[in-house]
Amino acid sequence: MFNANRQENEVQSKNLVHQEMDRFFMKQALALAAKGQGFTSPNPTVGALVVQNGQIIGEGYHRRAGEPHAEVEALRAAGKAACGSTMYVTLEPCNHYGRTPPCTEAVIAAGVRRVVYAVSDPNPLVSGSGHRRLLEAGMTVTEGVCLDEAWYLNRFFFHYIIHAKPYVIVKFAASLDGKIATRTGDSRWISGKESRKQGYFLRHLCDGILIGAGTAVTDNPHLTTRIEDMPSPRHPIRILLDSRGRVPLDSNLFNPTLPGRTIVAATDAMPEVHKSELASRGAEVLLLPSAPDGRIELISLLEALGKREIISLLVEGGGEVLASFVASGLVNEVWAFIAPIIIGGDSAPGPVRGLGVEKIAEAFYLQNAFMTSLQKRLDEISPNYTLCKWPII
Repeated sequence: MFNANRQENEVQSKNLVHQEMDRFFMKQALALAAKGQGFTSPNPTVGALVVQNGQIIGEGYHRRAGEPHAEVEALRAAGKAACGSTMYVTLEPCNHYGRTPPCTEAVIAAGVRRVVYAVSDPNPLVSGSGHRRLLEAGMTVTEGVCLDEAWYLNRFFFHYIIHAKPYVIVKFAASLDGKIATRTGDSRWISGKESRKQGYFLRHLCDGILIGAGTAVTDNPHLTTRIEDMPSPRHPIRILLDSRGRVPLDSNLFNPTLPGRTIVAATDAMPEVHKSELASRGAEVLLLPSAPDGRIELISLLEALGKREIISLLVEGGGEVLASFVASGLVNEVWAFIAPIIIGGDSAPGPVRGLGVEKIAEAFYLQNAFMTSLQKRLDEISPNYTLCKWPII
């Protein structure tokens, strides 16, 4: 009996060691995958390691759509030493021909003994077929290691594959008393340097960035990405909600020298002359149905963007636009940059306008909320402020 218990304890200890080792290597694969953030859309970001006798002998990550997948990069780096190894990959290996051949066949051909992956691929072209193909080839397959981290890393892709619409992030900067500008409209800068860096990185991550006509007229923004330590960041597609053609044609958004492109979402209320002028400036005019209030029907907008393989959308304002997205239940995640200042004033605007709810019970509750500080002390008004990020899962 004593020997049986000891053997059982030894088995449990070995299993724990293996589990910790799997997590250790998977976290490194996730860090590799993160290098591809902002560049791989509409593909997922994926990282892979080839491990032999506890040592990494090959690594890779998916860099851009159409380029080799992470598994292939890692196997090329490992070479013939991959035979008998363990592969750690952040997403179930694909088992179909797309822009590149199936990764499962490359893994099998390399003689890999065991595959550990973090999360299953919901793509109907994969959806467990990669797992089954590896088992058929005689491999040991383990799934679900660092699942939550891997899911969050590819939340845009998963949402798009399941819903055929972009994952929507709402972003705003506000004072402690919930104001995004003073009563005169002055708002530069509520956010500090560090929070603006975070905001630019969000732009780099997302396929599209959206504002309303009011914000375009008031701020005349460029909606480009500026990241100091990234020489070639991605500039999201600029998406302007302008149902009637309020935004003047000399707006920065229609400057043909800007990187990237601009889509103007409009309704039949936009004059034909304005549509033609926008087209002559290189903007795509996207005609959409209007809601009863005359505004653009947002669900139709998201469906149209999904058809254009825009899998993530950053909504930056203004308050009426944010209110429309929230009220329509179309928001997946909220990033709120909260500054340690008080603005005050009945007429100073808040980030989410519109009518709002009548009762607290009708409020929109956010799940998985957490907060982090972008500086050591909140009373050091540099200003580098607190970031609150609330994913609505």
